[in-house]
Amino acid sequence: MYNLNMTWRALGAVAIALLFTTAVFAQQPVRIRGQIEKTDGSTLSLKTRDGSMLDVKVADDARVAALVKASLADIKNDSFIGVAGMPRPDGSIEAFSVHIFLPAQRGLVADRHFNWDAKPGSTMTNAYVESSVAERDGQAVMVKFKEGEKKIIIMASDKQPDGSVLAKTLYVGRSLTPAM
Repeated sequence: MYNLNMTWRALGAVAIALLFTTAVFAQQPVRIRGQIEKTDGSTLSLKTRDGSMLDVKVADDARVAALVKASLADIKNDSFIGVAGMPRPDGSIEAFSVHIFLPAQRGLVADRHFNWDAKPGSTMTNAYVESSVAERDGQAVMVKFKEGEKKIIIMASDKQPDGSVLAKTLYVGRSLTPAM
């Protein structure tokens, strides 16, 4: 068996997104984003995005997922991916976070496109990759979900004349902090 307190301490510096249901929220699932500031048994004290503190009790049977580093090369045709992004005027989505679901998550995570609360106006698209091609603005990935399909633009950095790379977006944090 593993040491639960050690596990919570390891997660303490990582910003997380939690999904929980309580009677206070009329049984509606609510996403909470924040950084773990303190743990006490199965209770996490989170500093939320607005700076307030919130105590969250973790269910005994809670699922905990870990992130691992991946690259565009890991996204293949028929990969099941989740894309948080911003809609563009042409109907495509500009991704700000992409995650690759494990094969075991097929059928458990719904393939769909819906509003997301990471940023005002953002969306989430869980879908299967149909094709991928390099474009001027980055990598264009065509994905298909139950109700339709979307073109996803995964932004790339720009090479500069001196050989350096110009980064357009940076995500900074200890370990692998979720962008969502």
